[in-house]
Amino acid sequence: MTPLVRPRGLALLVLLAVFSITEVGISATAAKAAAAAAPAVGASSRPATRVAATAGKKSSTTRKRRRARRLPPGGVVWARHAVVIDPASGEVLYSKDALAVVPIASLSKMMTALVFLEQKPDLDRVVVVAREDWRGAGRTHLRVGEKVRLADLLHMSLMCSDNCATRVVARESGLDAETFVARMNRKAIELGLGHTRFVETTGLDEKNVANAEDCARLLMAAAKHPTIGDIMTTRAYEFRSATRPHTVPNTNRLLYGRYEVLGGKTGFISEAGYCFATWVRTGGRDLVAVVLGAPTAATRFADVVRLVQRTTAPSFASNP
Repeated sequence: MTPLVRPRGLALLVLLAVFSITEVGISATAAKAAAAAAPAVGASSRPATRVAATAGKKSSTTRKRRRARRLPPGGVVWARHAVVIDPASGEVLYSKDALAVVPIASLSKMMTALVFLEQKPDLDRVVVVAREDWRGAGRTHLRVGEKVRLADLLHMSLMCSDNCATRVVARESGLDAETFVARMNRKAIELGLGHTRFVETTGLDEKNVANAEDCARLLMAAAKHPTIGDIMTTRAYEFRSATRPHTVPNTNRLLYGRYEVLGGKTGFISEAGYCFATWVRTGGRDLVAVVLGAPTAATRFADVVRLVQRTTAPSFASNP
């Protein structure tokens, strides 16, 4: 198997920018304030000073209001649904509408990977990307007719949510499409995920649904699988298909932060909002956190960080 390569620094940030769907807004407030503060030609120094002082006050007020607006309701999460679970005890440490059944987008791919690996596939086998895999799959770095190993496709599915790669993996499992999805639903029952339902393998269909608690338990099951756990905790992966090289970064931004990450999966479709499930270890304690329906890509990670900080704070044990 091609060795894993973990790019660092600027190169890794560039890769993340290519694969992550983010919304970037640039404010012109500072520029306007500077323009207002600049003295006009021929004006006296006193009026200019007053303008500058006024502009400074407005800018300060605007910054304070923006900081206030950035705090989520209750100071915890913007996401519509969230949960934190202690994986050792199964105790729910935080819950926000965590039992509501909603679309889960690419979190579905964790179940796809579990069912695929249950078929004991030869991960070194080279397969061909078909047109039906590629059509309607959204953004993908695969091409029709490209020859790729199953192991490489599984990395693409779990690390950057490549829908085309996921379709190829399921198609090459030895199961027909209907049987594969039936196995996904049967596996959900086996795992005790009573509010989870799948209609296809990628999560593109909003009828792939679950609640936040089920997603947390699905992540725990997936992360405990040696192959899936290893892939989900890989920052970046490089391989070469029959015709060209590929670099796959992991869309889980917590892998580049302060926490030890034991597993994680991102997801997004418009009906689901931005979703994220992750298993982290901090201060010797494991936590599984899930947010569903976050308003932006960046918000889902910030929500999870706040959840982790909240449930590990010294005051939380005495006043949850």
